[in-house]
Amino acid sequence: MTADWKKWLNTLGPVLGLFFVYGLFAFIAPDSFTSMRNLEMIARQTTIVGIAALGMTLVIISGGIDLSVGSIVALSTVVIAWLLQQKGTGPLTAALGGVAAGAFVGLISGTIITRLRVVPFIVTLGMMLIVRGAAKGIGHEQKIDVDMGKLHWLQHLMATLPTKLRWMFLPPGVWLLVFLAIIMAAVLRYTRLGRHTFAIGSNEQTARLCGVAVNRVKIIIYMLCGAFAGLAGLMQFSRLTVGDPTVAIGLELDVIAAVVIGGASLSGGEGSILGTIAGAFIMTVIASGCGQMRLPNWVQEIITGAIIIIAVALDRLRHRKAA
Repeated sequence: MTADWKKWLNTLGPVLGLFFVYGLFAFIAPDSFTSMRNLEMIARQTTIVGIAALGMTLVIISGGIDLSVGSIVALSTVVIAWLLQQKGTGPLTAALGGVAAGAFVGLISGTIITRLRVVPFIVTLGMMLIVRGAAKGIGHEQKIDVDMGKLHWLQHLMATLPTKLRWMFLPPGVWLLVFLAIIMAAVLRYTRLGRHTFAIGSNEQTARLCGVAVNRVKIIIYMLCGAFAGLAGLMQFSRLTVGDPTVAIGLELDVIAAVVIGGASLSGGEGSILGTIAGAFIMTVIASGCGQMRLPNWVQEIITGAIIIIAVALDRLRHRKAA
């Protein structure tokens, strides 16, 4: 019974933390913080980090890391814009192209990590620079503008809902985040891929001896992480409506922070989709609350950094007690 209680506490802890942070700002911030307009803005601002963090959750649970997600987001926006400039290319093809570009980068990273046995930190650090450079090369080191007439539904994914669509409450991009989070939570809990991901993160050698195809699972995980980063790039493109090779610099830190604040262990073997989404919302709520109170940006950074350190420290303390 005690073990089950601790398991539920670890899972729901980030959600309780989200309610605490929101309640704190609701009490000390102006009334505009709790308005429906601000809540919608919080949801929209969380979507990009949240979608990218879904893939990062798998990577961190497996004991890895991916520092290239910010660059993949930038590459995705550039690829989408470049494809839209081509004659006969529609928005769906362009969107799929941006996601495919991200998945391809993940495939390369996963292959190098598994075949050459290079640590994920070094591989993805190098890929972060390579992909950012590729994005700048495709865009000739400048933004790629797109004819507004070719955007169609792409420009509405992250936009404030018009009056006739208010019944949706939130933009389509936010609902996509909710849908993908449910799917990935089910994958982690009920599928072989999910079980193998936890097994690799807990003890890779033991997982290999038990018959887990470690290399194949890792490649799939990094491909999924790249695909989700590409999808986050699609959301970023929807916000900007241009391909920008300089966008999302440092986004990988926000994504990793969301997963860590959500209760995932950097040592691998622990983490949840619910916790990751809660972690992403915690950072956005802090940013929104500080903005509503007109606090300087450095205050927000200090608070977020302190929360990350506390989350990692608690994880280490929990593992020390378990040992």
